[in-house]
Amino acid sequence: MARGKAPTFELQRATILGAAAALFAQKGFHNASMSALAETCGVSKPLLYHYYRDKEHILFDIADSYIDRLLAIIDGVAARGLDDDAHFSELVTRFMEEYEHAHDQHIVIVQDVKFLQQEQAAKIAEKQRRVVSAFADAIVRIEPGLKGRKLERPVAMILFGMINWTFTWMRTDGRLTFRDMAPVVTGIFLNGVKGFVEQSGRVTA
Repeated sequence: MARGKAPTFELQRATILGAAAALFAQKGFHNASMSALAETCGVSKPLLYHYYRDKEHILFDIADSYIDRLLAIIDGVAARGLDDDAHFSELVTRFMEEYEHAHDQHIVIVQDVKFLQQEQAAKIAEKQRRVVSAFADAIVRIEPGLKGRKLERPVAMILFGMINWTFTWMRTDGRLTFRDMAPVVTGIFLNGVKGFVEQSGRVTA
């Protein structure tokens, strides 16, 4: 009879993912060996291989579990039934809060996902598209005319351009927190998006 997994198996894997994300964020995926990962995680190299077959597997699980958290945020906001502006604002706020508390995972998504194998990369890309689509839908709710011009996704990507790189300049010991910046981003974006189609007739799809 096959032995089942120990009750602590998933907890240990989560611990490994957190430590590995920190190492990848600091050194980069290619500069982090399995030996270095084992040392960072506080386990032996053979034990690390018990949980993960290689560091690509670890990289995939970091990215996959992180995007799953983002999708869960999207579902949670949608379930609240907020009005259009409040829905958009809450999405931005919750994502900014997640970015603050998942700094390492966010860096890995930005800089290291490109090193995944094609099949793994495709799975991550599909989930990333779902995230973008959720924000594009939220943007259409506040400016429906964007959909007719097929601009909802490009505008969503502009938003991600605003928030995805905050980790490069936001200081953990700085005066402002990610949550402080969320209404700033929302205000700039909403005031720029509202009425955009009517005011910018020169823009074409």
